[in-house]
Amino acid sequence: MPKDTTQTVLILTELERAELVSMARSRSLPAALAMRARIVLACESGTTPVLAVARELGINRATVATWRNRYAQHRIAGLYDELRPGRPRSVDDERVAQLIATTLHAKPADGGTHWSTRSLAGATGISKSTVQRYLHAFNLKPHRVETFKLSTDPLFIEKLRDVVGLYLNPPDN
Repeated sequence: MPKDTTQTVLILTELERAELVSMARSRSLPAALAMRARIVLACESGTTPVLAVARELGINRATVATWRNRYAQHRIAGLYDELRPGRPRSVDDERVAQLIATTLHAKPADGGTHWSTRSLAGATGISKSTVQRYLHAFNLKPHRVETFKLSTDPLFIEKLRDVVGLYLNPPDN
């Protein structure tokens, strides 16, 4: 049985061509997206065989055919990665909100001054690695106390006055 050699002809508008050229030259976009834009630009005329485009770009011909067809069907939006299936989240938004509220507004039951990853995990019922991931994602650092603590030294006030007095009225030389 002979192979199907028909190719999808890509006709680009000036706006699409300009956007694809910008994507192909971009240094801030992911390299895969820039390569897909180069594939579409190389396939624009429709007369260039898939194999020639693949050799020119140094990639597999199946890759060229895939992205040519995706562009023909979905235009520029088709060049972006689709969502991939994966394991669903095991911690829902309510439990994440509970974790954050506990971190910010509660103290550990054992009388400690701040939460550790393990103590938060025990209090919320979320695994310690997941707690650590959410603390990092929200830039929460419960081990860092954001309060000012005064000294318990009975002579603290006198010492404070002496130091402040030196700053307000420094001695000569």
